[in-house]
Amino acid sequence: MLITHDTRCALDTVVDLVNTAPEDDTAADGLPDVPALERFVREHEISDVGALSELDLSAVRRVRERFARIFAAPDARTAAGLINELVAAAGTTPRLTDHDGYDWHVHYFAPGASVADHLAADCGMALAFFVVAGERERLRRCEAPDCRRAFVDLSRNRSRRYCDSRTCGNRLHVAAYRARRREAAS
Repeated sequence: MLITHDTRCALDTVVDLVNTAPEDDTAADGLPDVPALERFVREHEISDVGALSELDLSAVRRVRERFARIFAAPDARTAAGLINELVAAAGTTPRLTDHDGYDWHVHYFAPGASVADHLAADCGMALAFFVVAGERERLRRCEAPDCRRAFVDLSRNRSRRYCDSRTCGNRLHVAAYRARRREAAS
């Protein structure tokens, strides 16, 4: 599957956005305030965003929840319906642009759109490309029992199981090894 630079950036952004949500009632929100949202926008180089407010923060959190539902969708039809609703609500307006030294690419948000609509449109379309390509199963949650972080499996054979093999994957492999050693010693 060919993934363009702007689609890859949108995928990274949507994954990072979904992963800012607290995993349970005891975890902290990764977007606790407007300065955190400003950092998120800056770190992900989200263009055409003006001054941000509490209203923007609330709207982005709602969009984040809608993206989380897409990652949790049981099948392509459900994911497609959720993506269609999200993108339609954002008022998409595809347009070609070559800003900030990047080659020509498509922005799907309307000029002057809120940051929430910007994320919904561009990131929603990136996820839509995966559904269209028959690759929705690549939108995953980490299989580690104590981690439910989102990720996009871009491995050649669709075999990635953990959000990060160095942390979650390695931790589970070490635990399984120790369990086997304990069992063998018994």
